[in-house]
Amino acid sequence: MDANHRCRTVAILAMLLLLSAKSADAQRLLPTLFPEQRSVQIRDPSQLPKYRINDSAPPPTVSTKVDLEPYPVSLDDVIRIALGRTDVVRILVGTTATSSGQTIYDAAIANTNIDQNNARFDPVFSATSAYNNGENPNAIFNPPTSSLSQFYGTRIGQFTNSTSLTKLNALGGMSGISWNDATNTQFQPGLFPLNPQTTSSTTLNYTQPLLKGAGFGPNLAPIVISRINTEISFFTLKDSVQEMVRGVIEAYWMLVYARTDVWSKQQQIEQLEVVVNRIKSRVKVNLDNRADLSQVQVTLANTRAALVTSRANVIQREDALRNIIGMPPSDGMRLIPYSPPTDERFHTEWSQILEIASERRPDLVELKLIIEADEQQILLAKNAALPQLDGVALYRWNGLEGTTPSGRQLQTGAGANTDWTLGVNFSVPLGLRQSRALLRQRELTIVRDRINLNQGMHNAAHLLATSIRTLDQNYELYLAYREVREAAKINLDYQLAKYRTGSAILINVLQAVTDWGNAISNEANSLAAYNTTLATLERQTGTILETHGVRFYEERFGSIGPLGRFVSDVCYPLDNRPSTNGDRYPTSDKPSEEKFELERPKNMRAKPLNIDYEKDDLPGFEESLPDVPPAPNPNSFQEQTPSPPIRSTDEVPIPPVPEGKKPEIETPSASSKPKSIRQRVLSWLPR
Repeated sequence: MDANHRCRTVAILAMLLLLSAKSADAQRLLPTLFPEQRSVQIRDPSQLPKYRINDSAPPPTVSTKVDLEPYPVSLDDVIRIALGRTDVVRILVGTTATSSGQTIYDAAIANTNIDQNNARFDPVFSATSAYNNGENPNAIFNPPTSSLSQFYGTRIGQFTNSTSLTKLNALGGMSGISWNDATNTQFQPGLFPLNPQTTSSTTLNYTQPLLKGAGFGPNLAPIVISRINTEISFFTLKDSVQEMVRGVIEAYWMLVYARTDVWSKQQQIEQLEVVVNRIKSRVKVNLDNRADLSQVQVTLANTRAALVTSRANVIQREDALRNIIGMPPSDGMRLIPYSPPTDERFHTEWSQILEIASERRPDLVELKLIIEADEQQILLAKNAALPQLDGVALYRWNGLEGTTPSGRQLQTGAGANTDWTLGVNFSVPLGLRQSRALLRQRELTIVRDRINLNQGMHNAAHLLATSIRTLDQNYELYLAYREVREAAKINLDYQLAKYRTGSAILINVLQAVTDWGNAISNEANSLAAYNTTLATLERQTGTILETHGVRFYEERFGSIGPLGRFVSDVCYPLDNRPSTNGDRYPTSDKPSEEKFELERPKNMRAKPLNIDYEKDDLPGFEESLPDVPPAPNPNSFQEQTPSPPIRSTDEVPIPPVPEGKKPEIETPSASSKPKSIRQRVLSWLPR
């Protein structure tokens, strides 16, 4: 085959490869020549791997009536459920939960960087074997005539072996030992004295940096930084788990408050329905006017609207608790809290809290570790700013053996031919601009991170102060709202008793019902916020996991070891999973909201005589009511014959009013003159 024919064959093969590459699919491995990507290729979502959201029951709503099985849970139970399902750490955000971005595998992943940097000091073994066959044309001249007589082709076959073992030590020195041999076979008789012939050499060498790259610090710094990064990853995970536990506690107490708020709204509605039915009966016999009925119906409708919001809040709060502990939105059960909130005042030691927080807060620990990593980076930068000065040493044993044309075997003696080298290599970039700029960057970085640590300490102190102030504020609010509730209950009993005798003012009754329900809700809200702030204070000091008995334990998994796949796997870190918590919170045989003594007032649901009470009688504007005469003019002060009030057989006597507090109310007559506002106020004051 001549040279032209070979060229044509190569050109045809190249054209075929280029043509086949134009029709190549980007998702295929072959052919290996691909055209330019001149468009954006997007697959349809249906072509992607199938992953399905777990099935669950339809979520409850305020309008759906689903029979859900009560599932009593204590606060310790929900924390335990959350920790047991912590693969991805979830945190509470408002009325929902979201992923913090941290998983239990992060520290184990960061831990692999330590071995990657340790690998610099592992011995490296290499072995190479190759056979080369070469043929070179040579011109042979006829010596007598000095004319070109013929061409001879010299064919040489060479078989080479190269084996070496090198090792980097912690001082930066590189030592090595290598063995090389080359066997040459020449096929041109008479031209070479030995055919075949083998050359061999054994070499010992060592190179030690004297400036740049010398010493333990610069060589071990990457390993130290990897260890620090692993610690940072662990404390980042711990910080997220602390926030998750705090969020579980907050979601639990907010659910307790929401359930209490629903109960108070329901009691308000029940009492307002009694009032509506009573006024309806009085309107039918012309004892009350339609304006009073409209007023109480508006109040009832507004309270029912508030109840819808409260019920929706219960559903949302339960869903937030389910979300953060890893439960589905609905599973046919309703979570019923059974841990009563604490109402004991917590006394703090400010100096002790500051000391604990400065040591235990994970975010401050992370900032301290970052500064340690910065110090190692400065060590590397200072080393990089040095000139390269290396001392080198080499010693080699050389050997030769082969066969003469007569068939005699020849070889050199052991150690007969040696060479050695001692020297120094020096190099430096003039100006060291890059290394000097890197050093300045590292120095400024550590200054920045130190002030960030100071700011973290400063911010932690303010967060602790805010938590303590909020803790005290919520407890004082709880005490105040508890007094408001007691006073509102007395006022409600008084107004209901007066209302049943027909001597109460309607607006006072409505206001008493509203104040009593709001007082219960506010008391529950303040106590739930107080218990949440207790957890927040533990979170701010960095001790919330320790106080709940939570620890981290390391799980392992088998993977490829130093001997490869030919032997059994070796155990390595897999994850840092939190342990279960201990029992800390008390439980009771009643739901948590019973802590607030949810009892109806004495006169609750007291029905008038001969009135059929319907719970769902709302508000009744469409009912045909008799015409009501216009209300009398309050400015006329004409003599009016009072109508006998409708009394019930189970009438409760009116509680006595403290002496000196009862205003003197005079019955107006035709000849009397209306009193001024000042006179009325003075007449009400105790004498």
